[in-house]
Amino acid sequence: MTDTAKAIEKIHEFERFGSILGLERMTELLELLGNPHEDLKVIHVAGTNGKGSTCRYMYSVLQEAGYKTGLYTSPFLEKFNERIELDGEMISDEDLTYYTEKVLAAAKKMTDMGHQSPTEFEVVTAIAFVYYKEKQCDYVILEVGLGGTGDSTNVCKEPLVTVITSVSMDHMDRLGDTIEKIAAEKAGIIKKGCPVVTSVKDAKALTVIEEKAKKLGCKYIATKNLNVNIQKETLAGSIFDAPKFDNIKITMNGRHQIENACLALATLNLLRIEGKIKLFDSDIYNGLKKAKQPGRFEIMSDIETEPVVIIDGAHNEDGARALADSMLNLCSGKKTLMVTGMLKDKDVESIIDSFVKIADDFVITEPDNPRKMEAPELAEHFCKRGANCQVAPDPEEACKLALSRKNEYDVIIFAGSLYLIGKIRSILRNVEI
Repeated sequence: MTDTAKAIEKIHEFERFGSILGLERMTELLELLGNPHEDLKVIHVAGTNGKGSTCRYMYSVLQEAGYKTGLYTSPFLEKFNERIELDGEMISDEDLTYYTEKVLAAAKKMTDMGHQSPTEFEVVTAIAFVYYKEKQCDYVILEVGLGGTGDSTNVCKEPLVTVITSVSMDHMDRLGDTIEKIAAEKAGIIKKGCPVVTSVKDAKALTVIEEKAKKLGCKYIATKNLNVNIQKETLAGSIFDAPKFDNIKITMNGRHQIENACLALATLNLLRIEGKIKLFDSDIYNGLKKAKQPGRFEIMSDIETEPVVIIDGAHNEDGARALADSMLNLCSGKKTLMVTGMLKDKDVESIIDSFVKIADDFVITEPDNPRKMEAPELAEHFCKRGANCQVAPDPEEACKLALSRKNEYDVIIFAGSLYLIGKIRSILRNVEI
């Protein structure tokens, strides 16, 4: 076992402490590490869906402008190191090993003093903070792990800006059983006097966010009603106009990606106007165009050759709806086969509502996660809707089965749990499609 594999194994040992919201442990851990987060210029991003893509757009633009930029996200698709990026590269094995040992030493001090151990996510977040501080990042784009109020990233007291991408019903066991309660959790990252930019559409959720921003004296921008003119949408990407910016090109597909790009644009433009970031328009145009988010409507084949092979981590109700909208818009009339697997604690019925709009034929498989829904059980749900299903619990077998039928279809799409999509992505990158 390599030193890096040992370091990751040690990090995973903290999984036994569960996922506990609250900032007490994180605050203590960071104090022992010299509070590295206090020296970082942070763009803090929360939301149910769209966080990753919005972060990726801003990250790409800041890199284009020549800034040393960090990107902290979760979960990873294929390799643990993906969670901590700097200037377009994931953290090296050597750095991950070094900073893990540094943080674990502080965690041991906590437990030696009789204090509660940090959780796995807290350990990883602390590793990212120390890494970005010592690498002297100009800016760090920080994605919330879960919720907002009690998320370990919320130790950042003075972010440059707070961004909230969307609010919908997900993780209700942790965040609340109403849209207002979930919105309040997301709005927990709003800090006194720090600007707030949001693309939230739901009126009830938006009211919660707006009231919190007003209460804390924050400049507030909602992109919901931005005047956006969409010129073109194809599998190669989209071209659209936004206020003060014409002919913006993006390569991430779907109407929702235009919304995410507009949110990123509004955020960066606000920071530019406030003098917190220096950007040329060319940085914005080039950065948005170059941005790519692995596992989100990612085309794994040549778009000029059928079947087009797509992967998408649509793992909740809103994500599935966005995927269905994109497929119906971009692949209308195309004969489609879908390979899918889900976690049983998601709103499976609502996800299926969207998926059966995309395809009639399905290969049902399973993500590598203890919370998975068994493939035969999931297949029953689809069959009740009149879908044609084949069951292949092993993702590799499901992949082989789907590709063996490629001459029958115009599109093959792999969608569902991110734990599945990461595995599928690894398989597809190593086979001839």
